[in-house]
Amino acid sequence: MAPTLSGIHHLKLPVRDLDEGIAWFADSLGARHVERFDHHDETGTRYAVIVQLPGLDVPVELREAPAAAAALDGYDPVTFGVADRAALDLWVEHLDARGVAHSPVISGFIGDLIELRTPDGLALRLYTDPAGGFDTVDLDPERAEISSPHVAHGTTDR
Repeated sequence: MAPTLSGIHHLKLPVRDLDEGIAWFADSLGARHVERFDHHDETGTRYAVIVQLPGLDVPVELREAPAAAAALDGYDPVTFGVADRAALDLWVEHLDARGVAHSPVISGFIGDLIELRTPDGLALRLYTDPAGGFDTVDLDPERAEISSPHVAHGTTDR
């Protein structure tokens, strides 16, 4: 039997440009740059930063990795939970007010979601948490989960 994990230590997302990534995460998702955790190489060059997202106990590392960011264009490596449809609607209003492109609300297998893209094209999803938790979920094959809502850079498919 494997030992027990304590949780997720941090998430790591590639970006082409750290300053642009910090600005986008701050403006779009309310992230706070935690400068004391900036990563520097032996020459003093900053190559990664930590941002904290409101409501998320797991830090997010933005790592300058242009080739990885380009290779993951359109891929959705992480889905963030939101409490319910009302919370998702608040995110839609927030993103619209900030001019951040996102998909329309989509019915997924176990809730509703929207997708938005980072400046590098990485797809991030905001998905409603299942009422009662994941242990109570019965997958609903009638709901139309799709592999990607195809949000273009700077536009919203609405």
